[in-house]
Amino acid sequence: MMEVKAVIRPNKLPALRTALMETPGLPGLAVAKVEGCSAPSKTNKANIKDELTEYSAKVRIEIIGNNDIAEVLMDRIVMVCQTGQVGDGVVWCTEVPKAYFIAKSST
Repeated sequence: MMEVKAVIRPNKLPALRTALMETPGLPGLAVAKVEGCSAPSKTNKANIKDELTEYSAKVRIEIIGNNDIAEVLMDRIVMVCQTGQVGDGVVWCTEVPKAYFIAKSST
């Protein structure tokens, strides 16, 4: 199993949710509000205090699913969320050795 995580601009969430819900095999997703900043070398701030204290609102998406869907999800996230500007976000994938979906058994 794989875990796909992304930190994106909040205004991109509705379009991303629509695109992900249209993805066959999507197991579901978790969404959380987070704050973040770009690397100091990517922005032109007046001083180090501005670089370290200027955070912007972001949204973090987490999805745990089969290995075969991870690449598709990552591609969709980039396609929907990319504007070409600094601060678009980041998407990454990590291996999950074991995961259980918590639900009442039908037996």
